[in-house]
Amino acid sequence: MPTIAFPYKTKQFFIALLKLGVVLGVFYFIYHKLGNNNSFDFTEFILFLSQKSFFSLHNLLILVVLSSFNWWFEIYKWQSLASTIEPISIKTSAVQTFGSLTVSLLTPNRIGEYGAKAIYFTPSIRKRIMGLNLIGNLSQMCITTILGTIGICFFVILYDLPLLTKSLKWPLLLVILVGSIIGVFWGLKKLTTTKQSKTLQFLRELPKLVFLKTLGLSFLRYASFSFQWHVLLYLFGISLSFGEVMAVVSSMYLLASVIPSFAIFDVVIKGGAAVYLFGLLGVPEIHIITITTIMWLLNLAIPAIIGSYFVLIFKQPKTEYSL
Repeated sequence: MPTIAFPYKTKQFFIALLKLGVVLGVFYFIYHKLGNNNSFDFTEFILFLSQKSFFSLHNLLILVVLSSFNWWFEIYKWQSLASTIEPISIKTSAVQTFGSLTVSLLTPNRIGEYGAKAIYFTPSIRKRIMGLNLIGNLSQMCITTILGTIGICFFVILYDLPLLTKSLKWPLLLVILVGSIIGVFWGLKKLTTTKQSKTLQFLRELPKLVFLKTLGLSFLRYASFSFQWHVLLYLFGISLSFGEVMAVVSSMYLLASVIPSFAIFDVVIKGGAAVYLFGLLGVPEIHIITITTIMWLLNLAIPAIIGSYFVLIFKQPKTEYSL
């Protein structure tokens, strides 16, 4: 079947349109969430924050620092992984991380992140780059699953849940623990028995230290945005212990992670889970909705806006392109 070869200028024109479309799409979704959403009143949101004296330099600085840690660990994790194939700097890793985040917001389960990161590299290593990105995402999911399982177990033990009698608590805990263990072993078995020899060989060639380092950075990232919840609850005058907050937050992230969605709508899914779980502890709904929105802004919307710039300035080498 004959292929259609596009000249360099034509290819660049279509790429420019694609980049512009991605950026406009992301900005539209953010605007729709903040300014044109019937379930969310941005004016009331700002008024509520003002009443709580939220807009102090001290409070904003703490939250920005925690969000910076969140993305620093992710940037450093990607630099560590990508450098096993092709050495990249922290600056390059930041560009790739934020740029791919922006693209991924418009795709289910952030699947677009794989292709977005791979396109920064030469075609010969793109499959391996996608494999490294998979390792990074699986490591984060592993931490979320382990800590989320622990959190749910503590939550079920410590609190009275609707429709759950005391006689059903321990069977439910057993189901959660056994299910988690089976899931982990099944995943490891599928990975080690796959017939895709190239993929398996690639994974086996990676030093174990890389896997351990990736898990460690994933844990630090998880700790940073989880602790951010504790700080926000404290700023809004919610008196909960650190253990109570972590039990709810870890449960919320686990529940949200198993629901397929567009990343741009994470605030809706996590918000719903957070309102329900914190509601069982007597936390007012308005506080949780506000905190969820702040987390979404600091850890997703603002980084996506930063990534939009990197999407717009992205350039490919001058080569013939075929479709």
